Amino acid sequence: MAKDPYRYFRIEARELVGQLSKGVLALEQSGGDEEQIALLLRWAHTLKGAARVVRQSQIADLLHGVEALLAPLRSAGASLPRSMIDQLLAACDQVNALLAQLPSAEANDAGAADQAGAESGALSAQDAPQRIVRADVLEVDALLEGLGEIGAELAGMRRAIGALEALRELALAGEAASQGALAAQLDALERKMAGGAERIDRELRQTRDAAERLRLVPVDSIFTTLERCARDAAHSCGKQVAFDARGGQLRIDGEVLDVMLGALLQLVRNAVAHGIETPEQRAASGKDASGRIALEVSRRGYMVWFRFRDDGRGIDRDALRAALAKRGQHAPADDAALLARLLEGGVSTSGAVTELSGRGIGMDVVRAAMGKLGGNARVSSDAGGTTFELCVPLSLAAMEVLLLEADGRVMALPLDAVRGTLRVPREQVVHSADGGAIVYEGQLLPLLPLAIGAAGRAAHQWSPRAMTAVVIRSRGELLAVAASRLSGVDSVVLRALPPLMTADPMVLGLYLDIEGEPRMVLDPEELGGALTRRSDSEAAAPRPPILIVDDSLTTRMLESSILESAGYQVELAASAEEGLELARQNRYGLFLVDVEMPGMDGFGFITEVRADPQLCDIPALLVTSLDTAEHKRRGSDAGANGYIVKNEFDQTAFLAQIGELVLR
Repeated sequence: MAKDPYRYFRIEARELVGQLSKGVLALEQSGGDEEQIALLLRWAHTLKGAARVVRQSQIADLLHGVEALLAPLRSAGASLPRSMIDQLLAACDQVNALLAQLPSAEANDAGAADQAGAESGALSAQDAPQRIVRADVLEVDALLEGLGEIGAELAGMRRAIGALEALRELALAGEAASQGALAAQLDALERKMAGGAERIDRELRQTRDAAERLRLVPVDSIFTTLERCARDAAHSCGKQVAFDARGGQLRIDGEVLDVMLGALLQLVRNAVAHGIETPEQRAASGKDASGRIALEVSRRGYMVWFRFRDDGRGIDRDALRAALAKRGQHAPADDAALLARLLEGGVSTSGAVTELSGRGIGMDVVRAAMGKLGGNARVSSDAGGTTFELCVPLSLAAMEVLLLEADGRVMALPLDAVRGTLRVPREQVVHSADGGAIVYEGQLLPLLPLAIGAAGRAAHQWSPRAMTAVVIRSRGELLAVAASRLSGVDSVVLRALPPLMTADPMVLGLYLDIEGEPRMVLDPEELGGALTRRSDSEAAAPRPPILIVDDSLTTRMLESSILESAGYQVELAASAEEGLELARQNRYGLFLVDVEMPGMDGFGFITEVRADPQLCDIPALLVTSLDTAEHKRRGSDAGANGYIVKNEFDQTAFLAQIGELVLR
């Protein structure tokens, strides 16, 4: 495959054009700031030089024109007419168009080159949004560096394998005098290979994290596009608009951001066309001549919220009712229901068709985006403006977390919900009918034990003299969560729960620890309510836990999450032998046992249980992939109360069968 001669130029040019577009928009807002103009000139000059190097004279000439426009503005008091801003932005658009036309060595590079348009904000009112997914160069470098380290370590391992061959020949020689030297060399080689394997493992984990982060894009990468769209739309209809955005530091999956960009562009255009008034109309209403569009992006739990508001005239209810009547649709009398009809699409309150409005397709785009992402939208409006709230789930998100241990597990809490941590002497815990409480900064806060899952009964093995409490904000209230210990702060990539995994509502998602094991990230918004509900439920109807015996971690966790979500307490055993030991130490309401396990199998476990006078009355279910009449007969002969086939697994039937046996 031929090399791409413009590979690095594309990266640099897209970055510089994006900075130029953003800087020109900022220049329009601030006026002739000398420092900003100098910065723009540097960017234009750098890009012009890069274009000359790769013999792209058209791009270089355009940037030379940009320099000519900017240079006179360096003098104090130079005027900055709107027409000049238009010329500068038009030049950026032309550069992007030329970048998109650059030939590529790969057949699919044309689509990748089109990303430049969206990254610079060069979107007209009729253009579809371009993809904004782009890997950060420093992150790519980190990934490549990690792969290089792994390659070096693997080369060392190969040399060690060669040394092993030599030692094998030495061993085959069998000379007694050489045996001591052989043992010493083997010891040294073992240490070397163990160290190499550990370093490879560490580099692989770091490289995996770096690769995951390449999918995450800062939200502010779409802000320039939206601001440019607002400016162009206002310019086309004789209005003035200021665009303000917050929450850009949040990093989310680029695929999600791609879809949201299209929906937000439609909201920008709608706000300018329908909401923001002309300067004269705003002056007559006592408003500033320039309208304001604000976007605030935030993460709440495993969802990201885009709150979009304009300070225009609000939605014209009468025009909306008339539009619905024209389509032969009934207009609800309830205000909220009426506004909700706007989100159904196909309805326009504009009296004429223009470049920005009148066709009724804007809300279709928003609705389609919500459908694609599994999100939802809502709208509110009054005389002071209109607000749209778009809420979509995240597939991946970067998050700072506090790691803590409870129930023998490491869990994580989003760091932005943590208000403090402290060690609390046991004698300072206040006990009441409502449970434990502690005093924190003069407030009495409920203290809830973080008992999640299988080890709940044996949880909270804190120091006899003190415990660790984490103060969090949940649904607007402060509460304290008691844990075994804190394990530090980390930056993790939050993952969605597997589709078949029904987890406790307090579980926000998963992340992979340094050993590649899935760990829970807890949802602060649900944590307090979920723990309180569980505490009340357990106090009202205590029942013995269910023991899951299975050598597969995945199966244990899946069955555990289903049962815990249904309100059962669960304990886990990784082998039949471990299960028998636990069964003889504790009282259980049900045994859920895999058939195929190393050592004693499920049939043997149930045979042992039925022979024990203390355990023989506890119901037992076999869970296996062996769907034969012979295995079902063996299970029945051993004393199993039922037989669940994994590839025919039905969660509803599974819980119903569990319920019947536990409540016998």
